[in-house]
Amino acid sequence: MSSLFCCGSIQPFRPQYLIHQSKFTTFLDWSAFPKTSSLQREVNNLDDIKPECVIQLVRQVNYGPLESTRYFVKVDNREEPFIEIVEKDLVNANFEKLNSYKNYRCDEHNKFFEINIYEKNPINKHHWRVNLARPGSSINIWGWW
Repeated sequence: MSSLFCCGSIQPFRPQYLIHQSKFTTFLDWSAFPKTSSLQREVNNLDDIKPECVIQLVRQVNYGPLESTRYFVKVDNREEPFIEIVEKDLVNANFEKLNSYKNYRCDEHNKFFEINIYEKNPINKHHWRVNLARPGSSINIWGWW
C-alpha cells in the first residue's frame, strides 16, 4: 500500500471551479493524506458496478519524471467509497477521458499532481463535435439545407 499524496500540504495550482467539481471534491476528501491504497482485483468488469466516473491520479516530480498513474472507481455500498483499478479495466469498459482536470502542487516535496475524470460515453458540451465519428461538416446548424 502506498500513499496517494506526499503530505497534507498540497495546494491547488491555478484553481478553477468546474462542472464536475463535486467529483473532484468527493475524491479529494477521501484521498486526503495519509490515505493509502492498493490495487483491488475484486472488480473484473466495470460494467457490473456501473460507476458514474473513474478518477485518474498522476503523480510526478514538479517539471520532472512521472512517478505513478493510478485509477480509482467510485463504488456504492462499501466501507471504502473508492477502489483502485488498472488502466486495462478502463479500456475494456470504453471509458474516455473528459476535458476536465485539476492540478495540485507540493512545494515542500517538489511534487505535482494531476487529477482527471473518465466517463463512459461522455458528451462534451463545450464543442459541437462530440467525437471524431461525427465530422463537423455533417452538422446542420440552420436546418434548412
